[in-house]
Amino acid sequence: MNVSFSPRRAVYSVIPSVFSENELPLSPSALKSFETFDAIYRSLCAVLYNFTPLSGHPGGSISSGRIVTGLLYHSLLYDFTFPDRDEADIVSYAAGHKALGLYVHWALRDEIMRIAAPHLLPKDEKYRLRLEDLLGFRRNPVHNTPLFRKFKSKALDGHPTPATPFLRLSTGASGVGDASSIGLAFGAADYYGKNAPVIHIVEGEGGLTPGRVSEAMAAAGTACLKNLIMHIDWNQASIDSDNVCNDGSKPGDYVQWNPAELAYLHDWNVIMVNDGKDFQQVFAAQNKAMTIKNNQPTAIVYKTIKGWNYGIEGKKSHGGGHGLCSTEYYNALKPLYDLAGKGLKQCLGDEKCNSGSNPTVLEQCYWDTLLVAREIFEKNKALTLSLAEHIISAKDRLDKLDRKPRANNPDVSKIYAELACLPDGQGSASSANPPVSLQLKIGSSSTLRAELGKVLQYYNKQSGGAILTAAADLLGSTSVNLVGQDFGAGFYNAETNPQSRTLSIGGICEDAMAGVMTGVSAYGHHIGVCSSYGAFIAALGHIPARLHAIGGQSKHAIVNNPYNPFFLICAHAGIKTGEDGPTHADPQPLQLMQENFPKGTSVTLTPWDPQEMWYVVSAALSKRPAVICPFVTRPNEKIIDRKKLGLAPASDAAKGMYLLRKSEKESPD
Repeated sequence: MNVSFSPRRAVYSVIPSVFSENELPLSPSALKSFETFDAIYRSLCAVLYNFTPLSGHPGGSISSGRIVTGLLYHSLLYDFTFPDRDEADIVSYAAGHKALGLYVHWALRDEIMRIAAPHLLPKDEKYRLRLEDLLGFRRNPVHNTPLFRKFKSKALDGHPTPATPFLRLSTGASGVGDASSIGLAFGAADYYGKNAPVIHIVEGEGGLTPGRVSEAMAAAGTACLKNLIMHIDWNQASIDSDNVCNDGSKPGDYVQWNPAELAYLHDWNVIMVNDGKDFQQVFAAQNKAMTIKNNQPTAIVYKTIKGWNYGIEGKKSHGGGHGLCSTEYYNALKPLYDLAGKGLKQCLGDEKCNSGSNPTVLEQCYWDTLLVAREIFEKNKALTLSLAEHIISAKDRLDKLDRKPRANNPDVSKIYAELACLPDGQGSASSANPPVSLQLKIGSSSTLRAELGKVLQYYNKQSGGAILTAAADLLGSTSVNLVGQDFGAGFYNAETNPQSRTLSIGGICEDAMAGVMTGVSAYGHHIGVCSSYGAFIAALGHIPARLHAIGGQSKHAIVNNPYNPFFLICAHAGIKTGEDGPTHADPQPLQLMQENFPKGTSVTLTPWDPQEMWYVVSAALSKRPAVICPFVTRPNEKIIDRKKLGLAPASDAAKGMYLLRKSEKESPD
């Protein structure tokens, strides 16, 4: 029986292995420059692993190297001088274990510009990642070797965070980087409209195996996120397997699809590159991606070899490599020293370096090896200038495009401006009455979930739609359907229904939903809101929420802006969930969300009276934490006369813990 996909909006293309003379994306001289650059890049990947020492992921960093070279020096529209430029394209390393390669790419780009165009270096060194910063790979800030201190090297995490310029997200946890990167694309598409910045995701086939990735890809295909390109480094190797996917000749160890099939299933355009080591094919594929006009996201699938030309290939190169300063390690450095025109120099000839017993000697050898790359760029000015021209061209092309926010774009700053204007000037709402539309009549009934929805609806209207929401097929049940009620009906679609504020995240998909909505918030122009039963979403949304908090916190290494809040609504919380029983009424979600976040990054809300909702939500928003986690119950509550009952006013809830009622008599001694 023949089985085929039902009709798709997406298209499937294969890049040819051989080009005619007039089809070649790269001239012979440009190709030679990129081949030389790649030899330096691969060598430094080996260097970082060796001198960490023996820590990091060289294999995937090497196999994805040419893909990212194509992005940084050809496809991406960005401004090297201003990494936070809002309308620029974004590279998001969902494959967080490739951070070693990310740092090498960033440092080499900085080195090229330092030599060829120093006037374009960011004025504040915090916005640079220098060659000197590679000494900080997988170090922490209290590392105390001499050169680390002398150069004030950055402490570079083993997985990417926004402490590194140009990055918007913390990634690395299973599948979260894909979901949150797709959230960036939602945010960009909604804020900029038809001319939105493009989000380029760097991923491998192993990173596609978590369920939340499939859920998030479904959302992107459904919503027509044409400003999204995923670059898949298909090397068939993970930590434990050299046969991750079904490759057409034998079943996969983990999954029975290949990356192209997975993407096409979810209505993504697919561009197949049969040799991801061939710069001509890589550049041709990235050119092709920008010409497809069917409004669907695109996946470029590059067949690669993990650890290519490193001396160790496949799964053994995932988190492993050559022995410290071993003969095999020096063999991997031969291309670097050949380019420098000098023989291999083995770490000062000091046995303390080769054994790793003397960190100071080891660090000096590390730096001496990095200086070989610097020497190559300083001596080969033609190479350096040609690469710098590509970086400068990226800004010129971005300027020419003249991206502007869409008409009637949302403005999240209006929410914070309104909070700052409350009577106490602190945005705590403790002395301000709710807007008339949110005031409740004594004796009537309402629910905590409905009042939460109404408060968010109010702020959404004030901001022109800066709150985007999603639910696990529970929009009405959890009352978040109210949040976007003043905007377009139905689910958001970038092409056919861009006015809607409600995202479709794959259905009953708390896992991906939380990831996507953190990305929506991280983009910076929206507040992402998602909801489900507290018993489910607290557990499944905890990891994305925690990464969002860590991302906001790490960004403070560059700029100390307030966090971008994200709402994780734990609805139908506690025993009041009722007839759904204990499977839906786990008592632990509050504990999970209160005790597992960096200090100051998360706020939980536990109102017991619907009259408190305006105050607690406004107080939380005014504090600008990364994560706001309201716990709301399902059933109707009678609106009580608190004054008549001798209870503290509902506004006291804005303080957090407060005295509900004073004892009528002093307690006896």
